[in-house]
Amino acid sequence: MFNTVFKGLFDTADASTIEILDFLLCLGCSLLIGLVLALSYMYRTRYTKSFVMTLALLPAVVCIVIMMVNGSVGAGIAVAGAFGLVRFRSAPGTAKEIAAIFLAMGSGLIAGMGYLAYALLFALIMCGFFLLYDRLDFGCRKNDEKYKTIHITIPEDLDYSDVFTDIFERYTKSCTLAAVKTTNMGSMFRLTYDAVLKDPASEKKLIDELRCRNGNLEITVSRQSTEHGTEL
Repeated sequence: MFNTVFKGLFDTADASTIEILDFLLCLGCSLLIGLVLALSYMYRTRYTKSFVMTLALLPAVVCIVIMMVNGSVGAGIAVAGAFGLVRFRSAPGTAKEIAAIFLAMGSGLIAGMGYLAYALLFALIMCGFFLLYDRLDFGCRKNDEKYKTIHITIPEDLDYSDVFTDIFERYTKSCTLAAVKTTNMGSMFRLTYDAVLKDPASEKKLIDELRCRNGNLEITVSRQSTEHGTEL
């Protein structure tokens, strides 16, 4: 009687059914893997509660989907992939978030196929390298302090095409005008430059000369982002 409660309505005599103990074992292993992934992601990473909770539960969700489609990897990936993309339906995620999502999905898929030891080993190895690369600052751009984004406000009667060329030639290796925007009801321009400083220590001198040229209007210097969207 107890076994019939968990029997599918469309099960046949030839179809293999999932035992309740196997179901609980796979579910428990997937939840453990999700917890390991969430804790690894939380280390030295800015995160939200909702994301880490999703990351902790996603392997279990993918695992159950794979089990319910009787090991059909194609159907399981289609359904689990839709689940994973729900997170990014409106707001784009960072590269680290996307990698964590796919790592959780991969671990859940392996567990759903019944290879629990492989799933756990895969999660541990990937988390280990995740932490190792983070500790080594793998991929960190060399001399990152030299790359700056400079916002300069100038009056509308000042020709912005080459007004700062001589200053940038003295203090930067390269400088590109990335954007021009009108501000203050069209009475001013806001220029955005992507620059590579020759010497980061000369940043204040650069700002002082720019202030003299733009009439002491607002100037903002910030670290240059990668594709205008650096990770935290």
